Amino acid sequence: LLTAARTQYKPQHKDKEPEFVSLSEELQATNPICDHAWRIWEREIRSMDKANVHLPLIQQWGACLFIAGMELDGLSLTFTQFLKVVGLSVKQFISLVRKMDVNVDTISPKVNIALKRLENKYDVTLALYQRFVKTELWESSWTMFLLAKGTFLQMEDDLVIAFQLLLCVLEFFTKRFAPSLLLSPYKSAVSSSTLSPPTRTSRRNQGKAKTRPPEMDVQLLETLCKESDCSVDEVKNVYQMTFCAFLDSVGLSGLQGLPPLETLSKQYEELYHKNKDFDARLFLVDDETLSPSKTESEMTPRKNLSGDDVAIPVPQTPIRAAMNSIQQLRVDLTSASDQPSSNLLVYYKNCTVDPSEEIRKRVEELGQVFVERFAQAVGQHCEGLGRKRFNLGAQLYYKVMESMLKSEEKRLSVQNFSKLLNNAAFHTSLLACALEVVMATYVGNSLKSGGFGRSSGSSDSVETDLCFPWILDVFQLPAFDFYKVIESFIKAEPTLKHDMMKHLEQCEHVIMESLAWKTDSPLFDLLKQSREEGPGEQAEPPATLNQPLHHNHTAADLYLSPVRPSRQPPATESEPPAPGTKALRSNSLSLFYKKLYRMAYLRLKTLFSHLLTSHPELEPIIWTLLQHTLQNEYELMRDRHLDQLIMSAMYAICKVKNVDLRFKTIVTVYKEMPNTNQETFKRVLIREGQYDSIIVFYNLVFMQKLKTNILQYSSPRPPPLSPIPRIPCSPYKNSPLRVPGSNNVYVSPLKSSRMSPVVMTPRSRILISIGESFGVSDEKFQKINEMVSSTDWSLKRSLDGGSAPKPLKRLRFDMDGQDEADGSKSSGESTLIQKLAEMSKFPAGFMCVCYLNCELDFLESQRYSNHHTSSCLCRVFFFFFFF
Repeated sequence: LLTAARTQYKPQHKDKEPEFVSLSEELQATNPICDHAWRIWEREIRSMDKANVHLPLIQQWGACLFIAGMELDGLSLTFTQFLKVVGLSVKQFISLVRKMDVNVDTISPKVNIALKRLENKYDVTLALYQRFVKTELWESSWTMFLLAKGTFLQMEDDLVIAFQLLLCVLEFFTKRFAPSLLLSPYKSAVSSSTLSPPTRTSRRNQGKAKTRPPEMDVQLLETLCKESDCSVDEVKNVYQMTFCAFLDSVGLSGLQGLPPLETLSKQYEELYHKNKDFDARLFLVDDETLSPSKTESEMTPRKNLSGDDVAIPVPQTPIRAAMNSIQQLRVDLTSASDQPSSNLLVYYKNCTVDPSEEIRKRVEELGQVFVERFAQAVGQHCEGLGRKRFNLGAQLYYKVMESMLKSEEKRLSVQNFSKLLNNAAFHTSLLACALEVVMATYVGNSLKSGGFGRSSGSSDSVETDLCFPWILDVFQLPAFDFYKVIESFIKAEPTLKHDMMKHLEQCEHVIMESLAWKTDSPLFDLLKQSREEGPGEQAEPPATLNQPLHHNHTAADLYLSPVRPSRQPPATESEPPAPGTKALRSNSLSLFYKKLYRMAYLRLKTLFSHLLTSHPELEPIIWTLLQHTLQNEYELMRDRHLDQLIMSAMYAICKVKNVDLRFKTIVTVYKEMPNTNQETFKRVLIREGQYDSIIVFYNLVFMQKLKTNILQYSSPRPPPLSPIPRIPCSPYKNSPLRVPGSNNVYVSPLKSSRMSPVVMTPRSRILISIGESFGVSDEKFQKINEMVSSTDWSLKRSLDGGSAPKPLKRLRFDMDGQDEADGSKSSGESTLIQKLAEMSKFPAGFMCVCYLNCELDFLESQRYSNHHTSSCLCRVFFFFFFF
């Protein structure tokens, strides 16, 4: 059969390398996958920089076949089998595939999501195994855990729940060993109620005997939890609801002794081949396909070679860090209740309309919705865990609410907060924010991995990602309403950790960049009112950009506006505006635009610093175009992303100013920045229901809408420049950090220029993107040129029944073969060394303050900051005292 298959296989692939065809056969790739993989290799990988990818051809070809197989849903082998053929580990393979994304379009969103999930699952499983090996238990226990995790947890990359399940498995096996075989503290923890040896039962009666759930050794389980700083109540819940259900499903509920390894391995083998991912049993044999990027020695304490008794800091393991964060949250909420306190009840009674019953009903209803959606995402036997997490969120909700009201009472000397406490949007947002803090503490301070447009390319019918903005979807809460509570929440909760404040700030950024611009967002209603009512209800005017941004807004200011004159001081319970008052302004809209402008400018400035440092005069012009777009053409933001407008504005001004900057260069730099997602430039809304690359968006939408305004910047009398926003210190973070172990050195992250300035060359002033095709041929480019050139063409044509351009699957750049500017190394290191050497010249007896400025650009937003030591420069302050 194999010979016949090869005879049928080879004639179709005469144009390919024989070794490539042989590899395709070994990986059991179908003909369509083989053809697609060869196209990827021919068009994008063969000509790429060899310094970027220097691995053998078989590994590069293997990556191409993997990409093609994922895109066409045709992979036959498991991921582990695939890795063994190409000779790479999980981390090496994922790194290779990402390096091969040199032309920006090699990896589709679908492949990127699959890679991200594999990587997350590997990282979680590795962390769990590193904790497991310390128990020195048998292979059976690890195999049972993998089987339970893969069978009953839909979200296998949830580190906390998976670890709680691992503790249940350890309890199940440990209590079945004789106490004499156990080490302390487990030896003493095994209680006298440990299962006794099984009694003989006739084979006739064995089938009739009823199975009963295994008895939990509470003392042993508490010891296991104490050793890991894990919540005993939560682990008990996982044991009773999830682990017992698993044992029943695999026929081990009534087992008295140790389960046979053969049975567990057979069942896991079936699961592993069904999922087609990596075989986690290979951790037990140190298989090279699962070798981590860091050695195990880096994860364990090291001896102090100096002989001193100084403790050497050891990096926390992921599990220990997660448990510490959860424990700290529980400590902070020790005195809080999941019911209103007596002080809150007094505030309720002081209201004109008592909100008590409505608040109670709302919390109860939202709690039921939360638990149901949590179980759908994590596993149907995890309702109890969902209830416990909601109760923690309710505790934080009531605690912060009381803190807010006390602060308002002190500020205003009033006790009647009827309007605020009867505002449903305020309560839903506050509860959602409290739950987001809880969820981020458990699942890590991360945003949804799919980013903007995350739903595309994913075929999953059930949401299995609890990261923000999951909670908004659960409560059907508009992101614009959620944004209003973030700043007040942080101010009202002094025990909030710094990393959690940063997480909420990132949530705010995601809302401002995309979520608040969804079609059904109330933001558009406010903007529409500002157009209809004139200067009264307007977005923040540009004249205020160079004024300080004051962070003195309260929840009432934002949730009860627009109800007060803009020139009067804010009040929690506002009276109707005085007769004749015209200038009413929405505080929520005004603050939103203030923050939006500052965030947009910081992102533009960061991207500009990597691309156009030789043309500093262009920065204010690009900013003026961007600010004009956000203020007057805000419909371009509908269902789109702020970064799409930033890149388009930069490209447009460079075109009109004859600066040679290609979209490929912009996108290449953009995609290397942290917290960016490839779908931002690969999948941009063109018209209703149709998406394409950012080049198509620029040519067919952005440039068409702003053509007149863009061309004004090439005229002798260009438009006046918008003021540069005054960037304040973030209210969510502190000043530069002190270097550990030193009292006089402070460091703040800084971006270094990774690319040389773009060289200006004579080019046409037409605004359309030229020389950058984005399909398999130049025909699509010609069609778009024809559409743009046609005087009858309009985006509104689709409403009249005209055909829309076919969405492009690929994003292609620079097919004209023009060279790009060469990169250059930063001289920051040599400057630093030179300055340090000069410091020795200062005489003793003076205080020396040395300020080293290495491309100073201390940004408020950390969105584009790279925290890796190898790729950032620092602002360093040295304070030397000589006496």
